Formats: sequence, structure tokens, C-alpha cells
Amino acid sequence: MFITDLDGTLLNDDGGISNEDLNALEALGKMGIVRVVATGRSWYSFHKALVGLALAGPDNFLPVDYVIFSTGAGIMAFPSMELLRDHSLSPHEVHCIVDHFEAERCDYMVHRPIPRTREFVFRSHGRDNPDFRSRIEIYSSWATPMDAGGINGFGRATQVLAIVPGQDDALGVFECTQKTLSGLSVVRATSPLDHESMWIEVFPGGVSKSHSTAWLAGQLGLRRDNVVAVGNDYNDLDLLLWAGSGFVVANAPPDLKSRFTAVASNNNSGVARVVSR
Repeated sequence: MFITDLDGTLLNDDGGISNEDLNALEALGKMGIVRVVATGRSWYSFHKALVGLALAGPDNFLPVDYVIFSTGAGIMAFPSMELLRDHSLSPHEVHCIVDHFEAERCDYMVHRPIPRTREFVFRSHGRDNPDFRSRIEIYSSWATPMDAGGINGFGRATQVLAIVPGQDDALGVFECTQKTLSGLSVVRATSPLDHESMWIEVFPGGVSKSHSTAWLAGQLGLRRDNVVAVGNDYNDLDLLLWAGSGFVVANAPPDLKSRFTAVASNNNSGVARVVSR
């Protein structure tokens, strides 16, 4: 099994995919190797990216077999789009997460369960947070300000996402969130929008790229040591550690490059470089 992250790994900085990377994925398929994209994007956001790349089918689609989306909250077969597995936070868990981010005065978004993940309510504490505003603008048709009743009546959720500006003590907030919400999956990622702010994503316990990959590998009868993964950011760390072989592209943070084999950047067909190895 070959697994690649999407943003900053398979996608270059302009949001495209090189022909070399596409050809490498095609070659893997001909060799009988299962190809997987593991992304933090929701299914809607992933599909929107494919439409922009003219890779949404039916005759011309991204050459992969499965998509792990929302950082592992969902798994779909591709290109059939059959939903194989999904997870959601209980209403009680949503309340606990919201209470924590309120105490930390974080700006956050609460996303509806799969398949309505693109819909969310949001809460801003009035800080200077351009990255937070940018994401609301992108999803303006589905973003709703939280009303005076707070999160009451919202129900289940796929995730709660807090966006901490780069100039704030983002790492401290992340570590506090991990400690306070220790029974849940707390994932750190660098914003794909401004490439500076920290996104702190909270999912049900056990949700991660590595857990979903392990489940999928088990369903397909594949051993962990026959899994290769490539990523570029901290939300790929658990997957890179779990896989039999983990690689990072050259645009990854220095501490990740010190722990895994580094290849060419996302702008220089790094995924194809891993495949060639």
C-alpha cells in the first residue's frame, strides 16, 4: 500500500499535481499496489480540488483506490465514492470541546457529521485572526455564526477546529488541549491557507490517519511493513511513524525531516521520488 498526503505533498504550491506524480500513481496501480490519499480535507473539499484539476471523472480521475479524509474520520473507495467508514463526536464530547476552547478564548468551528462536513457553526472572540476569517469566506455558503444559545442543540459533529494565529502561543494551546481532552484525538496542523497559523483539530478518540490506514490495511489483508507513506506536516506524523517506511517532502518542517527520509519538495514531484525508491 502506498499512501500520500494531499496538500503540500501531492499538490504543489499552486494546487496542481505534476504529470510525473500522476504517472507514478498510475504505475503503482499497474503493479497491483493499493494507492491511498490521506488528507485533512473534508470529502467536499477534496472533491472540489479534483474538479479544479479536471480529475473528478468519470473518464479522467485521480489514479487512487481509497481516500482517507477529514484526518481519518471517514474512508471512501475511489472513484466509486462508496463510504466505507465514518466517525463522529457525541453531543457530550462536542460540549466538552467547546467549553475548553471557550476557556482558552480560541476562535473555532464545529462541523456537522459526515456527509454534511462542509457545514459548520463558528465562534470568534474578536481577535485579529485573518486565517480564521479566510476559512469562513471560503465556506461562506455553509458557515453560520453561533447564536446566543451556544452549541446547545447542535448534536453530533465530525470535528471541532480551532485556529490559533501564528503570533500567539499556539504550541502551548495545543499541548493544553491535548492534556484537557486526553480521551479524544487532538491533531496539530499548519494552516494550508496562510502557512503560519496552527489548526488544532479535535476528533473522536482513535481517529487519525494511522488508525484509518491500519483499519484499511486489515480489511485488505496487508501487513504494516508493506505500507509506504509520504507527508509534509505534523498531522502526518502518526501515519509516518506507523507505516513500514515513512518519507517527507523537502518542504516539511526541519524536525520532521530529521526523523524521516526526505525527498524532493511538493513542487518537484516528491511523491514520484518516493515511488521511484
